[in-house]
Amino acid sequence: MIIDIVKVFLPAVGAFLLGILITPFLTDFLYSHKMWKKKAGKTALDGNEAKIFNELHKEKEINTPRMGGIIIWFSSALIIIGIWLVSQFFPNDTTLKLDFLSRNQTWLPLATLILGALVGLIDDYLEVKGDRVNGKSGGLSLRKRLMIVSSIALAVAFWFYIKLDVVSIGLPFVNTLNGEELYLGPIFIILFLLTTLFIYAGGVIDGLDGLAGGIFTTMFAAYGGIAFYQQQIDLAAFCATIAGSLLAFLWFNIPPARFYMSETGTMGLTITLTVVAFMTDTLGGGYGLLVLPIIALPLVITVFSNLIQVFSKKFRGKKVFLVAPLHHHFEAIGWPAYKVTMRYWVFSLVCAILGISLALIG
Repeated sequence: MIIDIVKVFLPAVGAFLLGILITPFLTDFLYSHKMWKKKAGKTALDGNEAKIFNELHKEKEINTPRMGGIIIWFSSALIIIGIWLVSQFFPNDTTLKLDFLSRNQTWLPLATLILGALVGLIDDYLEVKGDRVNGKSGGLSLRKRLMIVSSIALAVAFWFYIKLDVVSIGLPFVNTLNGEELYLGPIFIILFLLTTLFIYAGGVIDGLDGLAGGIFTTMFAAYGGIAFYQQQIDLAAFCATIAGSLLAFLWFNIPPARFYMSETGTMGLTITLTVVAFMTDTLGGGYGLLVLPIIALPLVITVFSNLIQVFSKKFRGKKVFLVAPLHHHFEAIGWPAYKVTMRYWVFSLVCAILGISLALIG
């Protein structure tokens, strides 16, 4: 038990410290190369100018660098791979026990974290460099990003379905022929795809200083606790490592933010969060997917507020919120940005506690 606790918390502390150490170098690079949008302005989902948002954020949009998410995935990957290398070159009881890079628990989420982050990094680079070339906003289009996320999600879904033989999801308090599980068969692949796209859509919560960093920290910490309870210690250590790196990012993202997490952070984190939720479901003998809408409720609310706004404008001809997603609505009605952020943090923590509780008693 003690070695398991150390195995989970040591890399988390290591990722935090490493993130703190590399941030000055990243900051110097981002600011010296002016890695921010050269022209303020954001387009709403309906294709029109997001006037209220642009008015609220017109200064920070062109003065705050993107790509801050590099701290998260780079420090996490370096700690995970670093501990594995130490165990390979200096094998002994301690190093081998501390290694948590395993095929059955952490290869897959680490792969999605890095792959999603690299695609997001390309998007961020094009975003800040695009208007230097042609005077227009750069970045991958929403359609291209959704296609990429869908491709990654389908590849992972088939891996779950074919390689890991996952064909059901946990369903507590209901006894079926498979026990407390709902058999889905091939429908599992569709469910995985839709869940990934939905959680990815919640990544637009990265809109206020410190908001996304605090919420993602809470969500990954929650799943780390669930994985630990399920004795998926490697996966718990993986989640804790990401939480530690997120805390390092948050240290510099507390208002006024030094940089935005942007797509290189949110794409990798949202896809990986989905993978972790499914890994703590039937694979872990639990209900990780069922509690995902609760633990990730801030993301769920973000997505639904966008959908409500779009459909209301399309079919009713008027808006429900002053601006969507919801956290910007609160900002628009007069809440200071720091108040929105801190209240979301509190709300996210409550959701995480509730989600963990339901996952354990289910």
